[in-house]
Amino acid sequence: MKAGVQVRLGVVLLCHDDLGLAARLARVWADGGARVAIHVDAKVPARKDASLRRALADCDGVIFTRRHRCSWGRFSLVRATQDAAEDLLDRFSDTTHVYLASGACLPLRPVAELTAYLAADPDRDHIESVSSHDVGWTVGGLNEERFTLFFPFDWKRRRWLFDRFVDWQRRRRICRRMPAGLSPHLGSQWWCLTARTLRAILDDPRRAEFDRFFRFTWIPDESYFQTLVRRHSSNVESWSLTMAKFDHTGRPYSLYDDHVDMLAESRCFVARKVWPGAARLLSHFPLPDQGQPQVDPPQPARVSRIINQTVRRRVLGRPGLYMQSRFPRKDAENGKTSAPYAVIQGLADLFPGFEPWLQKHLSCQVHGHLLGPEGVEFAGRARTGPGAISADPLIRDRDPQGFLTSLIRITDRTQVLQFSPRDNQALNWFMATDPNAHMLVVTGAWKLPLLHSDMPFDDVRRVFAQLQRTELEQLEVLNSLWVRARLHHHDLGDFLLNPKPILQDFLLQIDPHSVPITTLPAMRDLTGLDQMLRRLRNAGLRPRLMGEDLPPIELLSPERAAAE
Repeated sequence: MKAGVQVRLGVVLLCHDDLGLAARLARVWADGGARVAIHVDAKVPARKDASLRRALADCDGVIFTRRHRCSWGRFSLVRATQDAAEDLLDRFSDTTHVYLASGACLPLRPVAELTAYLAADPDRDHIESVSSHDVGWTVGGLNEERFTLFFPFDWKRRRWLFDRFVDWQRRRRICRRMPAGLSPHLGSQWWCLTARTLRAILDDPRRAEFDRFFRFTWIPDESYFQTLVRRHSSNVESWSLTMAKFDHTGRPYSLYDDHVDMLAESRCFVARKVWPGAARLLSHFPLPDQGQPQVDPPQPARVSRIINQTVRRRVLGRPGLYMQSRFPRKDAENGKTSAPYAVIQGLADLFPGFEPWLQKHLSCQVHGHLLGPEGVEFAGRARTGPGAISADPLIRDRDPQGFLTSLIRITDRTQVLQFSPRDNQALNWFMATDPNAHMLVVTGAWKLPLLHSDMPFDDVRRVFAQLQRTELEQLEVLNSLWVRARLHHHDLGDFLLNPKPILQDFLLQIDPHSVPITTLPAMRDLTGLDQMLRRLRNAGLRPRLMGEDLPPIELLSPERAAAE
């Protein structure tokens, strides 16, 4: 603290809600040695105002100022601040600094420490004041246009007129001019000015001109003092001493009991805004006076980082989490799923024992056909899956996307599922456009179960045509430009010519620690496949998806595949 400097702090307290909390906080300021001028919104009933006055009647350093009917974004807030500041400076002429706060602003450190901090540089004005040309962080408002257009209508109560009038002015290219000598600035409405600067603003010979201009600006409480301080002060610390954090819609965050440790660590002097029911928070702050005031500056970096992370989480959500409260727009999700997963199509038809064989080679959780028509084939055929997810296909099919994303999010292992044209196809686009999806698709393998189905030929032909049509529609999705999945696509013939390297490469991608493949599981007998395909062609059906040039059957034998 500079020798011979005596700081006398005055506080302007703007109150409009929960006057019980306001009385408690006003007493904190007064007990700390500050003089307090309280403005109560004229919309507050007279009985509540009278109750507040009675609660603070024993505080000699507290005065009440003329009441104004205040509205958000209107000049009435500036007028209330002006009158309260004038009354404060007139009543307590030795005041050196004036701190603007609300009835929900909680002092975190002893008022004596704030006073000592101000005394270290008594001529400095603490107010966020940023040129409107450089501001890019305003939320729910305008930057330059808030000074160049007229805003006579209340944004909350007369929103339709507000929007129509703004549009009309834009079409007419109306552009107001700033009063000569002023450069528009914006910033937080909570500040701490020296009495010299504040008196210069209030006693400015051109104040009536400035007030007329700002009366029709947009949210003048964020620009009036922030602009005029640049006219009257050359020692501005463009930083508010009140920690006030806002969400993505511009609403201030409320502070609760679980914020105690975080606020204490921030070393901020004042925080806004405290929830009236936060009993532990209100009893913990302000911190007790340690005798010798600490003048270390606020360190809100960690709080800002946590708040910014919270804002991002609220806006973007968590990958793969679809909450009822913020269900995302299509293709605007923060990740379709929360973790990588694998979809294997065709190999369970080619290798009847593929699922248990695969589980022995992977540390992943290997399921059967999760989207199968008869039911959900969870690993081990459990009747209820992870997270109590039902195996009932009717429940699953009401929201297949929610079923898959919930399964992936609630487990800590990579999920592997089998897929087929027989399964529910609702997730084809979802999986194909999901970067977390690893897909191994062997087309045409679904024909093999039909080979030994012992169904009448007419039924085989009907099912064959249906499944082939379904897989062709799926291939239109997989061949699109929008695919983001890691896709490995092979015709049945191509796969059977070299099955082991293809499968080994895919397993290493989904599980780098997978067990090397030494032998393949037993494959279905392909005897009679070419005769079935020939008979289908002769019956007027064109079999496809086997490869352009299907290798001879002897090259596709189970013995050769096992040897490979």
